[in-house]
Amino acid sequence: MTDVLSNRSALYSASEFRRRALHQSGGPVELSWRDHGDHILNPDIVAKVETFKLRDAAVLVPVVDYGDDARVIFTQRTSTLREHSGQIAFPGGKIDGAEETPEDAAVREAEEEIGLASSFIETVGRLPNYLASTGFRITPILAVVNRGFELKLNPDEVDDVFEVPLSFLMNPSNHNRNRRAVDGLDRHFYSMPYETRTIWGITAGIVRTLYERLYA
Repeated sequence: MTDVLSNRSALYSASEFRRRALHQSGGPVELSWRDHGDHILNPDIVAKVETFKLRDAAVLVPVVDYGDDARVIFTQRTSTLREHSGQIAFPGGKIDGAEETPEDAAVREAEEEIGLASSFIETVGRLPNYLASTGFRITPILAVVNRGFELKLNPDEVDDVFEVPLSFLMNPSNHNRNRRAVDGLDRHFYSMPYETRTIWGITAGIVRTLYERLYA
């Protein structure tokens, strides 16, 4: 660990990300979802969402191995989708039946949405579920992605794809807290402006949880 701390850039390598994903802090993922991200900021909204009949979904958090400077893949969803249209998101979608695991669903959706072949993906852990007010129980799947892949976007689902340095995302000074009124309740959320884009909402909540469990 001393060697890692002596070289700050190594903190954000894919190998160190893998190690931290396998040895997370913050309690079991199955029991800890209320204790992380913007769930902490919105107890009233979380209590309301818990009463919904939630649909299970999964997203892939793809960390690309660029040596000491790993980067995370994000998508820009098309504006014609019924849910979360136009938003910045991780690749992902609904879990297809009881036989499909969250890992299988996340990897499948990444291939369907952006053409990221499963042969380049190594899943290394899960984060606690994210309960979305749109009616989804989302399981974030952490993954290391080896270089050499080629992407092919599905234009029905994704307008664009881009990468953000893991070091930027894991710096809490880049985690802005915002508030807006939703159905008569104040909704608190994180936003993370990066270059010409802003990561916010569900995706930023997942990024914040990643920071709290692996890098805080």
